[in-house]
Amino acid sequence: MSRRQVSSTRRFVDSGNFPFSGALHSKTRSSPILSIALVVVGAILLIGYAYSGSGKFRGEAVSRIEVDYTCSLEVQRAIPFLKKAYGDSMRKVLHVGPDTCSVVSKLLKEEDTEAWGVEPYDIEDVEESCKSLVGKGIVRVADIKYPLPYKPKSFSLVIVSDALDYLSPKYLNKTLLELARVASDGLIIFAGTPGHQKAKVAELSKFGRPAKMRSSSWWIRFFDQNSLKENETAVKKFEQATSKSSYLPACQVFHLNPYH
Repeated sequence: MSRRQVSSTRRFVDSGNFPFSGALHSKTRSSPILSIALVVVGAILLIGYAYSGSGKFRGEAVSRIEVDYTCSLEVQRAIPFLKKAYGDSMRKVLHVGPDTCSVVSKLLKEEDTEAWGVEPYDIEDVEESCKSLVGKGIVRVADIKYPLPYKPKSFSLVIVSDALDYLSPKYLNKTLLELARVASDGLIIFAGTPGHQKAKVAELSKFGRPAKMRSSSWWIRFFDQNSLKENETAVKKFEQATSKSSYLPACQVFHLNPYH
């Protein structure tokens, strides 16, 4: 059937009785080219859309989120599970680490929980709510390489995030013992995972050095050398609480007993 149609068309062309046949053949030949052109234009539009907004490709935005992720943000996600694991021990909490204003604000919204914070680095361009916490003395800016301005066992729990990752071994020992000194019920450390968290380039000058992401085995040896034992009860309760949800820590979480 198709062969007869082609033959008929050829007869019209040869006899000159089908004046539009040349145009038809030209249009048929150009349609693949037109299709390719449309695909190219569509691809250009899609790429332009992806680059629009911030001026960066969307893949870069995802990478930026991964790089900027901090353990202080992880603490805020973990608060409901920490409350289940520690119960009444969450009544008086000290958080130590970058972005402590956000963590303290989150803790203060919890029922029967008092919270204070220590920001190890200078606070610049912060929100008014953070300035208010500093003005009230709830949050302090202090160099954690030196003794904390608190009496022994001033807090039921001390939660540390990110801060230890930026300390050199020279100061790490003293700082850890000082954090344990002011805790009465427990010390919780949120540390970066090797190969995951990285310091933001803009903050390297503030931290003074790149973050050192240490493995869990390194931390365990370090705790043992400083006579800090794992809080097995808290570990078990925390794991039970998180197992009932989709929560997966992006940071390493260590539950330690305080000094007695």
